[in-house]
Parts: sequence; structure tokens; C-alpha cells
Amino acid sequence: MSETGQEGKEYRKKYTIIRPTIVKELAHGIAVSNLARRVGERMGMSKDECYDLAVAGLLHDIGKLELAKYVYGKENETLIIEEMRYVRRHSGLGADILERKGYSPKIVDMVRFHHENCDGSGYPMNLQREEIPLGARILRVCDVFAALTADRPYRKAFDPETALELMIEEAKYYDVGVFMAFMNLVNEEDLGEILDMEQMERLLSELVRKGQITIAEFLAEPETTGSPD
Repeated sequence: MSETGQEGKEYRKKYTIIRPTIVKELAHGIAVSNLARRVGERMGMSKDECYDLAVAGLLHDIGKLELAKYVYGKENETLIIEEMRYVRRHSGLGADILERKGYSPKIVDMVRFHHENCDGSGYPMNLQREEIPLGARILRVCDVFAALTADRPYRKAFDPETALELMIEEAKYYDVGVFMAFMNLVNEEDLGEILDMEQMERLLSELVRKGQITIAEFLAEPETTGSPD
């Protein structure tokens, strides 16, 4: 098969959509927020810097909820390659939302670059090592660990030890100093409450059911209520 033909075949390949929800994204964000703050403390960062890490961790995937408007309702719940590239825009979309809402440039940059890898293989700009803001390097490690230790539609959660082993195999993606601080954190502290996604999702689901948390509030956008005059 020609190179062009192979590209065309790959383009038409379909992938299952992982649908973001307010509850799951908030639960994941809370876990990343708590992990990132603790890593920052271990690295001797200031109280203000750790606060920014906590905020950025909570909101790092806010762009996925914006993208939900695009992926919801897709036939057979699948995406083609071109659309997967679109989904990769979530970090930039999230950063843009936070920038419009007046968050600090440091928090905005953490969100924008939290999918960059130290070997230059990440996105959106293929940054390397110190080109990536330190906060984003911390979020990268915490985001991966929180995702690995949570249930997904296609697999059960890994235990923390297995998750660390998997991350060590891909250590080239992570800042060495950040990863060392993170491994010390996992080995020395009880992270049970942080990683208890089921309990966190139950609590958040109750708040959503009562109308105390809405997607509009999470995106900091006004809801339309009532009929126009």
C-alpha cells in the first residue's frame, strides 16, 4: 500500500470517545490539585506558588468540558484521527477560558502546557525540559498518576505501586527533580483519601443532583434562565 493510501486508512480509523462529565473532571481535578500542592511543598516552593499549583490542578482539564459541546452526540460514540487532534486542543481551550476570567498568567501557563513532555514529544508546542513552566511539569506527573489510579471505561484503576512502575518506564517524559519528589511523596505519605475517586464522585454527584454544581458554573459562564422579555 502506498504511503498516501496508508494515511487515508489511518485517517478513517475510529476511536472510542471518553466522554467528560462535570463529576469525573472535578474529582480528577481535586486529586491532581492535592497531589500537585504536596509536590510543590516537597520541592520547597512558596505558599503562593503552592496555592497556584492547587488552583491549576483543579482546573487543568476545564477545556474538556468546553470540547464536550463538540464530541457529544457523535454517531457510535467514536472519533476519527482528525477529531482526536481537535480534542488535543483542550489544554489551550482551558487556558484561554482561565485567561478570559482573569486568572494569573502562571496558572494559565500551567494549564496550557500540562501535556508537554520533557523529551519534546508533548503538545501543544513540543516544548522541552526548562522550556516548560515548572508548574506544568508538576501537573504533568500528577495528572498521569491520578489518571492511572482511577477507573476508566476501558480498565480498572491501577494500584499506586503499579502506577509508579508504569510511569518509571516512561520517565523520559517527566522532569527528573519533579518525578523524584513525586516518588518520595507516594512512598512516604498515605494518599488514600486523595485517590478515593469513588467517594469523591459520590459526594460531587450529590452536589450536582441538588443543583449546587453546574457545568455553567464550572466554566464560569452565566446560565440562561427563564424566557427572554
